[in-house]
Amino acid sequence: MDAQQARRVQAVLRQLNIPGVVAPEDPNNPAVAWRVYNRTDHATRCDVTADALAALAATFPDEEPAPGPKRGFVIPTNGEKGTEIPPDDGAGD
Repeated sequence: MDAQQARRVQAVLRQLNIPGVVAPEDPNNPAVAWRVYNRTDHATRCDVTADALAALAATFPDEEPAPGPKRGFVIPTNGEKGTEIPPDDGAGD
């Protein structure tokens, strides 16, 4: 990630109370890749990017698949007469 992406990641981590400091791999060169660290001190910090990503992923439940078409009366938006969708008999199409 670059510096702009790092600012967004840091903001999300803060909003979700996920610990971590987003900083460049080389503190003297912000043009290099950025990572998530456990502290700001370059000499003693540890890369915790994987842990931060796992915590972020755990914050949001897996998305449910989109539901299929609902059965019942359909009211079209184009002014035509509505149609009845028959109930699903489970046999498939």
